[in-house]
Amino acid sequence: MFRKELSYYFSTPIAYIVIGLFLLAVSLFLWVIPGQWNVIESGYAQVDGLFQISPWLLMLVCSALTMRLFAEERQNGTWILLRAQPISLWKIVLSKYLAAFILTVLALLPCIVHYFILYYMAEPIGNVDGGQFVGSMMGLVLLSASFTGIGLLCSTLTRSQLVAFILSAVGCFILYWVTLQDHYSSISRGVVDLRDVVFFLSVAVAAIVVSIVVMDKAEKK
Repeated sequence: MFRKELSYYFSTPIAYIVIGLFLLAVSLFLWVIPGQWNVIESGYAQVDGLFQISPWLLMLVCSALTMRLFAEERQNGTWILLRAQPISLWKIVLSKYLAAFILTVLALLPCIVHYFILYYMAEPIGNVDGGQFVGSMMGLVLLSASFTGIGLLCSTLTRSQLVAFILSAVGCFILYWVTLQDHYSSISRGVVDLRDVVFFLSVAVAAIVVSIVVMDKAEKK
């Protein structure tokens, strides 16, 4: 089921478009568009802008990748066929979640290129805070886990992919603004606190569990 979901993304333009737009936006903000996030204008060998921009872009990326997970199945009537197979509900939900999450991580990996560019641009070469970069990347991965969970849940609440996208984007924004931002900022400083890690994972697990409950109730109606 996991392989089926993951292969679906790459058999359609969805993954390429979403990942491509994300990487393009990050690159433009860091190297082309004038402003506080522009590396050249700052004059310092740091990519703080990457980790300030990415959370907001990830809200849209995760929402776009998860909006179809259940909404499309229910809209097209393929959900009934899927449930007719000998696969438990929790395996279906978890497989869909993992496929979307892995895809989000794949979107983040190319961002490491910016670190190596700065590594060789710095004076002297290598004068870049590697520890902070690793911590910040870890923070983005954990943040993606939470955002993907929220998107998954929103996709179970409606048959419309557009509505699922909007609900997810708004939900991610509110949760990030209220609480996730503090935990993310802590990890981005290079300080990996187990409490922050547990919080991000708890949000993801809670969203998965609620998604299972929602789909289970929908089947019984």
